[in-house]
Amino acid sequence: MTGEMRELQEAIDKYDNIVFFGGAGVSTESGIPDFRSVDGLYNQKYDYPPETILSHGFFMDKTEEFYRFYQDKMLCDTAEPNAAHLKLAELEKAGKLKAVITQNIDNLHQMAGSENVLELHGSVHRNYCMKCGKFYGFTYMKESRGVPRCEVCQGTIKPDVVLYGEGLDNDTINKSVQAISDAQVLIIGGTSLAVYPAAGLIDYFRGEKLIVINKAPTPRDRQADLVITQPIGEVFSQIRI
Repeated sequence: MTGEMRELQEAIDKYDNIVFFGGAGVSTESGIPDFRSVDGLYNQKYDYPPETILSHGFFMDKTEEFYRFYQDKMLCDTAEPNAAHLKLAELEKAGKLKAVITQNIDNLHQMAGSENVLELHGSVHRNYCMKCGKFYGFTYMKESRGVPRCEVCQGTIKPDVVLYGEGLDNDTINKSVQAISDAQVLIIGGTSLAVYPAAGLIDYFRGEKLIVINKAPTPRDRQADLVITQPIGEVFSQIRI
């Protein structure tokens, strides 16, 4: 075990109010593409950049084109939780981890067994008719062709995900702020901390130890007590509980 891993293990052994704040890098090892990585969605060729397609205005104005991209690139039904997801669930069950705050929309934390998951950007597993509010799950959206329509009223179904230009859910923000404010240890993992307002939640941390685990540098590295520049799944697979 390296010195960095020993330090991480010591923090996990010592503290029992740990919060994890994660992003796309947590899921790339499960086969879900990261928007900003070298081979991520931002570096592929489309008629519009993903940031434009995944915006509220584009969804409203070009709904069919939105869904061509969304159903092709955002609905991954083959991904399985990796070592990071599984270890976080174990840490929660052991009473160490109090919350997972995620920018991901893939439901992998819940699939791994985590219960207190705060989804800042929503989930592809929740979808609602914009007209009558009827709920639709992942499978319905995956199997739909063209613009998904409500079986009851024929209204357009919208994913419960935060598109660019939309605000975050206030209840989720408040719970995330509370969890980060109360934490003794905050582990930031698999995120470039480039997406606001989500990344700004880190400012509420007043605890003992700030740990960053990310393959690339982040804006918080200088403030961190420990920085590990390794794939997060590899790091978490070495943690003992």
